[in-house]
Amino acid sequence: MLAVAGLSVNAMAQQADPTEKYSVATNSFWSNWFISADFSYGAFYSNEEQGMSPKLSKSPFKGFRNNIGASVAIGKWFTPGFGLRTKATGIWGRNVQSDNKKTNAVKFWNISEQAMFNLSNMFCGYSDTRVWNFIPYAGAGVLRNMSNNYYAMTVSAGIVNTWKLSKHFLLNLDLGYTFAPDYDAFRPANGAVVANYGDGMKNCDRFFTAEIGLTYNLGKTGWNKTPDVEAIKALSQGQIDALNAQLSDAQAENARLKNMLANQPKAEAKVQTVTETKVIAAPVSVFFNIGQSKVASKKDLQNVSDLAKVAKDNNAKIVVTGYADSKTGNANYNKTLSQKRADTVVNELVKMGVSRDKIETVAAGGVNTLSPITYNRRATVEIK
Repeated sequence: MLAVAGLSVNAMAQQADPTEKYSVATNSFWSNWFISADFSYGAFYSNEEQGMSPKLSKSPFKGFRNNIGASVAIGKWFTPGFGLRTKATGIWGRNVQSDNKKTNAVKFWNISEQAMFNLSNMFCGYSDTRVWNFIPYAGAGVLRNMSNNYYAMTVSAGIVNTWKLSKHFLLNLDLGYTFAPDYDAFRPANGAVVANYGDGMKNCDRFFTAEIGLTYNLGKTGWNKTPDVEAIKALSQGQIDALNAQLSDAQAENARLKNMLANQPKAEAKVQTVTETKVIAAPVSVFFNIGQSKVASKKDLQNVSDLAKVAKDNNAKIVVTGYADSKTGNANYNKTLSQKRADTVVNELVKMGVSRDKIETVAAGGVNTLSPITYNRRATVEIK
């Protein structure tokens, strides 16, 4: 059932969530904690009703079988696909011995430790913009029947569906099943042991729950993108190639000038040499994440700082050109995004001491000039 559900989630997520999925970096232990509180509706089935004649209705909506309650949980996601939570459920339940709603009423609590598996992230890749997540879970714990003073070991399983309301708040729907395989947790008030009828797990006391409530993400939430090592290598190699090309051009020009001087007629009395200094520096790129105008890596700004120093020393102007990748968003959106990226770099240059009137900005919009497409999410800085 989980495999079929996973394939369905994969297909639906690909249709409904076109945003980029990416690998994530490891967060600290104190990141991605959460707490949740739910209103609970439970339907109870017990050993005492086995073998009754006539048999009681199995409907979970019968008053002698259902009751309301609440649950609270605290947990942590260790990866986008795996987490643990400690959950406490209870308050009101039913000890189903008859169809009498009043005599069946009991108070109880159940505490369990559960492993959670976010199939949306596991099958479809992590995305911080995904709205719906599909999360099966399984665990074990202990139950106490406070009305009859009995304990039981329990095993539980279920599915949590969450919908993102904001960065920190989620709406959650939890469908769960709990049973006590070795112990009749709910017994009559006189403590008498009721004989089991039939065999197998159906004779264990068990209950189904449907819960709805809110989850709050504590502190830092989400996962950072891992550095794009290949992009960094490609950028460094591109800058080296640009410098080599400029050096080759300078050497060729130097050789041409030497040749001109060597071939000047000897009758000329004097040759006046005029040296013109021109600042040449390779363009520097600053990269951004998809849809963002915040610099992805502060390390990119070190190269910008070096170029800014050269520009200030030579009183030169700087041109900042913002880009977006044409595969994401429409033309108007990409034009605005490229302008924001250029403005972000301009603000950094001003912090580095470059006069704002020495900086020109260009919004190039969406382009597809570099491969892979992620390289186009950038702003370039060059001396004019």
